[in-house]
Amino acid sequence: MSRCLTAEWREMAINQNAIKEHIKGILVALGDDPEREGLKDTPERVARMYAEVFEGMNYTNDEIANMFSKSFEMTEGSENDMVVVRDIEVFSYCEHHLALMYDMKVSVAYIPKGKVIGLSKIARIADMVAKRLQLQERIGTDIAEIISKATGSLDVAVYIEGSHSCMTARGIKKPSAKTITTTFCGRFETESELQSRFLFMR
Repeated sequence: MSRCLTAEWREMAINQNAIKEHIKGILVALGDDPEREGLKDTPERVARMYAEVFEGMNYTNDEIANMFSKSFEMTEGSENDMVVVRDIEVFSYCEHHLALMYDMKVSVAYIPKGKVIGLSKIARIADMVAKRLQLQERIGTDIAEIISKATGSLDVAVYIEGSHSCMTARGIKKPSAKTITTTFCGRFETESELQSRFLFMR
């Protein structure tokens, strides 16, 4: 599930000038005037916003893991210890409709293999992964992969709950609908007791 972006693609990943021109075209296609007072600065504002909310598209999973991989040694004999960070709030954009995925909460767990990373790094990883055109399912697998690379642990679990405006504000229009996804790797996948402990804590 890793993001292997070519150098050529990454150079063009967030081209603010191109975004501005395309937003102008969208405004025209909607039947509005991009030069009127309320809209004349909209293309530039949207371009700046996209550079911020899609920041994660500038980096591969390997690069994000390297960014947040500073670790601390753990004592031996802690093979069943579990690190859990729950209710990390993120937002993302669905790649199918460019629609907002919101009210998203991410819970992450891993079993350390001799070292741990700073707790804030887990939240930063979740945030960076969400700042891409995404699917909720892939947010979970991307986070799990990066946590595994950053910690050296194969035993990682990710739980995500969120709302999707492509379901709540358009189409079927079910505003109370929530989507829940889980990703279990290593012992979390094979040991039901670990799964239960994680799901109980989150």
